[in-house]
Amino acid sequence: MTDTSDTRPTDSEAQAERRSTLHRLMRYLPLIAPVLLWTVPCWVLLYAGQQWPLPVTLAGTAVFVLGLIGMPLAMARGHGRRQQDWAAIVGDSLLGASWVLFTWSVLLGVLLRLALTVAGVGEGQDRARIVTWAVLGVTVVLLGWGYAEARRVPRVRSLDVQLPRLGRGLDGLRVALITDTHYGPLDRARWSARVCETVNALEADLVCHTGDIADGTAERRRAQATPLATVRATLARVYVTGNHEYYSEAQGWVDLMDELGWEPLRNRHLLLERGGDTLVVAGVDDVTAESSGLAGHGAHLDGALNGADPDLPVLLLAHQPKFIDRAAAGGVDLQLSGHTHGGQIWPFHHLVRLDQPALAGLSRHGSRTLLYTSRGTGFWGPPFRVFAPSEITLLVLRALQRPTSA
Repeated sequence: MTDTSDTRPTDSEAQAERRSTLHRLMRYLPLIAPVLLWTVPCWVLLYAGQQWPLPVTLAGTAVFVLGLIGMPLAMARGHGRRQQDWAAIVGDSLLGASWVLFTWSVLLGVLLRLALTVAGVGEGQDRARIVTWAVLGVTVVLLGWGYAEARRVPRVRSLDVQLPRLGRGLDGLRVALITDTHYGPLDRARWSARVCETVNALEADLVCHTGDIADGTAERRRAQATPLATVRATLARVYVTGNHEYYSEAQGWVDLMDELGWEPLRNRHLLLERGGDTLVVAGVDDVTAESSGLAGHGAHLDGALNGADPDLPVLLLAHQPKFIDRAAAGGVDLQLSGHTHGGQIWPFHHLVRLDQPALAGLSRHGSRTLLYTSRGTGFWGPPFRVFAPSEITLLVLRALQRPTSA
């Protein structure tokens, strides 16, 4: 667990600077990224001293040109106004494949070539061709493994979380967390049902979904989301919106989750009581709600805690980890978040850290507040997870064990 309580002012300034850098990069990313993702591997694999026969060079170059043109066109058709699922699948898959190919073209194109040179293996052409086959081999293996990782039912990650203000009657409260299911173009209704079966096997007291249910409207992805109605909890099932809900008629998702028996915590809270002790379970809309234009939507912690006894411990659901600054200032004990996917495809996590204060796991912020960031239950876009496994999380809340008098 990371303790940031002693460096809070510095961290805040660093986070603000990282976000400013990210925003500047994002302005040009749609234009620059596709070119880099396809031209860099093309150069490393075909034109960096391999001296392939002309037909091989021409055929390989044609493949990269088709990728460069086809990927953005497919993504625009799949995620734009047309919303065609087949195009989204093609575009997203090409995006993931090109990212992995780009990453390992750069790494092996430099490191492996240097190692071969130092070891005196072969001549320039031989070394260049070894690099090409190594990059292609690693890419194929990682994409195959990453696809299997993305499509499987997540493993359960269990941990105890001690909350000093938690009453002893609530000690051992079992909280299951799923998030970022991202039901989308690839039909995952069966996967959804198996995830719900896994959650039910945990016998949780409280089950939470911290947003990004799907890519698409509730009407369009209803079949994939319907298994959520089967989730069981002894005390409550609660849900908050993520940023992707605000790309696809958020109110429709709020209404559907309510219909499926979940409590949408839209800037409000409920009380869980056990053994004479009480826990405040609060939720806020995603921070993107503030600019969505939807009436009544916005991330308002004051509204979520309005009327709650300030002496009671608070568990807050907020989709994005970066809400932790407001949570810590508001005296929240534990915030549950998702959004980051743990980076999803390494080394994308470096870009995620420009925008978020945590990538995955448990971290401390200020003197009281803990943040748990899930790597997510599903995947967004590219159907791959590389060195960023998905998870279903079971958090067992523990009260501070005070010594008893003799």
